[in-house]
Amino acid sequence: MARVKGGTVTHLRHKKVLKYNKGNFGTRSTLFKRANETMLKSMWYAYRDRRTRKRDLRKLWITRINAAARSNGLSYSQFIYGMKKADIQLNRKVLADLAVRDPKAFTVVVEKAKAAI
Repeated sequence: MARVKGGTVTHLRHKKVLKYNKGNFGTRSTLFKRANETMLKSMWYAYRDRRTRKRDLRKLWITRINAAARSNGLSYSQFIYGMKKADIQLNRKVLADLAVRDPKAFTVVVEKAKAAI
């Protein structure tokens, strides 16, 4: 049986990994073994942090809403409760954006939530 050499395929795979790691420091961008380790770890971080980003953004929105609600005389939990009672269906992303970019509109929402409590 003839011997099969995988030279071209291996070379292309190595080139792909080294190109992915271009710009990394030291041997992480020049040696295949180190570059492959770096690539696998970075892909794992990217996968994990796509989920973490969602958590972090929700925390940020809640913090912003809480600060704006407290400046209008309500705590975050009271504000959300009042919104549910008043049947105002705005999500936290929109509320946080209102709180930062249009405080007057946010104040109107807070007043409606206060009236519903």
